[in-house]
Amino acid sequence: MISEGWAECGSTGGNRSIHSLRHQLTDVTGAFWTSVRVQQIGGMANEGGAAIRIGVKSELNEYRSNCFVQHGIDAGVLRGRIVLGPDSEPLPRVGQAGDYVLELAGEPGARSYTLVLTVRSGTTGEKLGSISREVPSDEVIGNIAIVSNFSHASEVSAAGEGSRYRFKSWQLDGSAILDTPAQRFGPILWAMYTLDDTRTEEGFVVKLSVLTGPMGSQDSNEVELEVRRGGRWVSLGSSRLDHDAWVAVFRVPRWDAKEDVPYRLVYRERLREGRFEADVYEGTIKANPSGQTLRMAALTCQNDYAFPYEPVVNNLLALKPDLLYFSGDQIYEDHGGFGVIRAPADRAILNYLRKFYQFGWAFRETMRHAPTVCLPDDHDVLQGNLWGEGGAPMAPAAVATGRTDAAGGYVEPARVINAIHRTNVAHLPDPVDPSPAKQGISVYYTKLVFGGVGFAILGDRQWKSGPEELGIIVGETGQNEPPTYVNPAYDRADLDLLGKRQEEFLDRWGADWRGHRLKAVLSQTLFACVSTHQPEPDRYLKCDFDSSGWPHSARNRAVRLMQQAKALHICGDTHLASLVQYGVEQQHDGNWAFCTPAIAAGWPRWWLPEKVGLPVGKRPAHGLANTGEYSDCFGNPVYVYAVGNPKVGTEPHRYLKAHQKGSGFGFVEFDTLNLTYRLSAFTFLGNALLRDGTGQFPGWPVTITQDGTTIS
Repeated sequence: MISEGWAECGSTGGNRSIHSLRHQLTDVTGAFWTSVRVQQIGGMANEGGAAIRIGVKSELNEYRSNCFVQHGIDAGVLRGRIVLGPDSEPLPRVGQAGDYVLELAGEPGARSYTLVLTVRSGTTGEKLGSISREVPSDEVIGNIAIVSNFSHASEVSAAGEGSRYRFKSWQLDGSAILDTPAQRFGPILWAMYTLDDTRTEEGFVVKLSVLTGPMGSQDSNEVELEVRRGGRWVSLGSSRLDHDAWVAVFRVPRWDAKEDVPYRLVYRERLREGRFEADVYEGTIKANPSGQTLRMAALTCQNDYAFPYEPVVNNLLALKPDLLYFSGDQIYEDHGGFGVIRAPADRAILNYLRKFYQFGWAFRETMRHAPTVCLPDDHDVLQGNLWGEGGAPMAPAAVATGRTDAAGGYVEPARVINAIHRTNVAHLPDPVDPSPAKQGISVYYTKLVFGGVGFAILGDRQWKSGPEELGIIVGETGQNEPPTYVNPAYDRADLDLLGKRQEEFLDRWGADWRGHRLKAVLSQTLFACVSTHQPEPDRYLKCDFDSSGWPHSARNRAVRLMQQAKALHICGDTHLASLVQYGVEQQHDGNWAFCTPAIAAGWPRWWLPEKVGLPVGKRPAHGLANTGEYSDCFGNPVYVYAVGNPKVGTEPHRYLKAHQKGSGFGFVEFDTLNLTYRLSAFTFLGNALLRDGTGQFPGWPVTITQDGTTIS
């Protein structure tokens, strides 16, 4: 936080840092100099020290990924000693009341750098001590940061009375430092929008959300939206920032959707001296692609080991889709390190926001010029699994176990969940029924018509029944049963998947064909259990109750409603690319479902039915292994047309590892003239511009007609 002109660390935890996003040490033939004033605040117990850190770099040496590396060359003060890398010397005194200035200078040699750290009094400028060290030139390359408690591990907080530090007057200079203004991130972080043909008197409606970082009490609370019309910028008004989610929302009815419209968002930042500085974020509201093919990128699950996912992002920028769909798990609980804060609510929200901002930091350029659907899933609400029970809180006894993946209900309080929802879905069309769920938790299921396609947007876990209602122990129940046995005790007619409200909505939506010729259901996960092994290829897990193939009866109701609508189901979550046709009473009597590859697969899953002896019926014409007609562990008929089984991730390089683990993204082309869907599943390192299947998982691309016929 900023307090009295100081950047003050609010945590006694280790390795809390601030990076200069614009500045990196890049030119090892040049010199550099950097300094910062430091004050120690908080107690002396478990003192962790303050430092300037240089040479902060991932294996990519990419400035965003560098920010989450917690090592480099530390130059600072720790427990009365001046520290430079592994070297240290005593300081006679560390300034009055722990107030001192760190000055670090670097001079290049033939193949090395000479580093000199000088410590001065923060009040008088008097020199208190210095230390020097020669290091290889390449060790200084990378980000530059200032660090509170640099000697402590980040995942373990120090004692409540432990040390904290604040920093002021950070300066950088020298030809070794590259300044890249385009790397600035904030105050406006990014924006997301949808364009919806409401088929009412409001016509097309633009709904747009803009996210900023958390602001102070003296900062401006408004963002203005302007559009380019007639060669000039025209204001469409201002919107106030929500003080939990730090989102401002605009809703513009009667939008002219016939052509692309440039927009810009303006935040007027109040500076300390009283003047304002405008931060401007620009993008494009796309025209409605009526009468042509709607091209949608479908993405899911962004484990942070592969951040910032550049091969996927670059493919999206090259493809220029008409619509982006993120089906969930924009974050994981351990995203970026530093653990999870669950209480109090205000700090829990801040902890979440820092993780969520990595999503926008990676993908904001893809969202700048295209409508986006973004849904929260279980990890987004900081749980390993989610059976939402209609918004109920998780039972105290279940919470006390320390697990977030084994019982129904929400772990986080409603205030936290609602802030998480706002960051993800505030820009979606208005909910069809905004009445909150239990605890006042917001709902977001809705419809969207765009490009001649009607979308039903669902929360397929918000009403789902918890496994404890049937005495199910997640990860254990079913393990002693034969692979082909379907246990009737795992189903009950009164259990929920979508819940009554969403089922009634889906029924109405399926019968309404105004303004579109194709339909798709967008939700978080697959309505079948298409995985046999996890998280290793030799560890058989019979029943994955996290799958929306369970509860069986509720799943069948949902599939019948989707089939009645002739809808393609597009989802994610499993980290396993698959294309299946659901069955209810028999094979092939349900709709098709495309479960897209994870952007960066974390927990791996495999579909290896032949390895455990599951009988297979008719295979697709391509004859690929592990495809054909099966019955899943819950008795659901599934016709598996294609599956993207991963390898075990062993590569040290993040992008090679992501590729090994079956990562990538999906792409759907809705041909509203010929009533077909062309489905592609691109690998993480594949070239998405190639139309011949190169760079895709085996079995893709494939074209499916609206009536369910496959055209290879």
